[in-house]
Amino acid sequence: MNISKNQSLPLIGWREYLALPQLGVKDIKAKIDTGAKTSALHAFNVNVVERENQKIVEFEIHPIQKDNQTSVLTTAPLLEYRTVKNSGGISETRPVIETKIILGDISWAIALTLTNRDSMGFRMLLGRGAVKNRFLVDTGNSFLHHYNC
Repeated sequence: MNISKNQSLPLIGWREYLALPQLGVKDIKAKIDTGAKTSALHAFNVNVVERENQKIVEFEIHPIQKDNQTSVLTTAPLLEYRTVKNSGGISETRPVIETKIILGDISWAIALTLTNRDSMGFRMLLGRGAVKNRFLVDTGNSFLHHYNC
């Protein structure tokens, strides 16, 4: 195993707080899920509308775990639809958006599928596609970085 090329990558824990500034989310707890290729965000009241010849996704987010009262209403351009297998192995076609993410002092754009994660432990999964070549995941630690709004 050749670790030397990755030694300069920052460590993140198996769960981290991050921000989605373009969506109006200052702080959301995310599970780093290297078993999931695609990142997923809890979204509800999802509607795709057309504005000025562009498809836009309008949706709401519950950014705080176990809090169904606090919500953020937001929009983003629709990138595509993607068929994803959920944790139960069932295929689901989801809208995909691209948005900026901030984890610690690093920011970059990721593709993010929108799905109802009300019954899941985390409102967001950060998949391996988003962390690949950016971080090493320390599965024994949590919250190694925090974005300060």
